Amino acid sequence: MGQDLFTRLQAISNNGTDFFNADGIEITTQQVNISFADNSIRKKFRQYDLKTLGTDSLLPFPNFYSTVSTEVVPGTTQITSYYFIEGVTAITFASVNKKDQAFEREFVKLIRDKAIPKSVYTPLQIDSINFAGRKIPLGKSCYWMGVNNVQCPYYGQLNWSVHQTADDAAQSVTNQKTMIKAKKGGKIVSEGPVEVTFEGAAVKAEKAVYDFKGVKGLLAGMSGGKTLTIYFVSAPVREHYVSCVMSFWNNDAINPSGLPPLLEQVMKLK
Repeated sequence: MGQDLFTRLQAISNNGTDFFNADGIEITTQQVNISFADNSIRKKFRQYDLKTLGTDSLLPFPNFYSTVSTEVVPGTTQITSYYFIEGVTAITFASVNKKDQAFEREFVKLIRDKAIPKSVYTPLQIDSINFAGRKIPLGKSCYWMGVNNVQCPYYGQLNWSVHQTADDAAQSVTNQKTMIKAKKGGKIVSEGPVEVTFEGAAVKAEKAVYDFKGVKGLLAGMSGGKTLTIYFVSAPVREHYVSCVMSFWNNDAINPSGLPPLLEQVMKLK
């Protein structure tokens, strides 16, 4: 795993829980003051609905372990792994259509050894982001929706992950598109490929426009928007590959380029 992981990893700490993102995998860690026992853990973390806990025999220290797979739509499966180590520290790994248990074990060891460098953490209050190794100033109005998921009201939203390989980045974009399509609410009124320049790389993006007219939901209600435009991109960026989902509402501040200010920071339409 080595130092290269730390160039792909980004983290946020909030109210005692740490959130990480790398390779399209969302990771959380949390320490709680309970006894290191099966029944105590399942009772404390009953929101995970863990029926049974086993152990991962390849970890060189006491642990409890479980994995849950849920088919979102045919061909798309959400996989969540749960590790509990003495302390008690709970570590979860959530990914779509992939599971890398060797990666999970190494990350659990890093957490146990307190070996995650402070440099991967980003403040909750943000005025800039580390976008795959490039600092982008944002001002004071933006906020985190999750790790590597920033929203700037009326300026757009970016959700990205840094990957080791082009295939992994492309698959992550495909998975996210499938997950978004599976959500109830809006209907797609147009979709198709478009030529873009993303962080200097000429690539094809997938563009989809969702119509939320008449939808009474939190998402549509908060912005007052009627249509949501989403771009799905995977591209080589500096030393790695990035998967990125970018979106904006029809009533956002859309510049002559056809994009709102946040999206303009990383992408140009051709």
